[in-house]
Amino acid sequence: METEEDMIVVEAGSVGYNIRVPLSVIDGLPGIGEEVRIYTYLQVREDAMSLYGFLTRQDLKMFRQLLGVNGIGPRGALGLLSALRPDDLRLAIISGDVKAISRAPGIGSKTAQRLILDLKDRISVDEMIPRQEAALEAKSRGGLGEAGNEAVSALVALGYSAMEASRAVRQVEITESMTTEDVLKASLKYMAF
Repeated sequence: METEEDMIVVEAGSVGYNIRVPLSVIDGLPGIGEEVRIYTYLQVREDAMSLYGFLTRQDLKMFRQLLGVNGIGPRGALGLLSALRPDDLRLAIISGDVKAISRAPGIGSKTAQRLILDLKDRISVDEMIPRQEAALEAKSRGGLGEAGNEAVSALVALGYSAMEASRAVRQVEITESMTTEDVLKASLKYMAF
């Protein structure tokens, strides 16, 4: 495996595949030469075939959902997933945060509003909770668990944006013995700094 700016080269069966990836994927890759599993989407056009890759099935699903929005192609979807981590993008969609979404290159406020309108009903908070099949991936990417999700909800109820609440809770090392109140207190301490 090799990496470039927005592309990785993965060798499989002595063949190297150029795979376009969001910046978040490059940060989560193992070292060069190590084994990696990439979930891909193949775009076929008259003049080219392009592979887009992700570390989890959930991220691939998010990419496909973005492609279903009118006005967003593979490059735009990749730009969105590079500007916002997939979980942050889901939170922005659920909370209707047009500003956060429109920070992505090539995405204006009208496209961000259309994206929210099209995807809000198709994305649930449950998608941000790690599934058993992806427990290792989710742990390395910062799965929140039940106490973490409840703490995010409590912070939102206190007036913080969903993005701010999620970031604060992700800073806390959540253990199985922690209650929602413990996670909330630790998150508020983080937000005070």
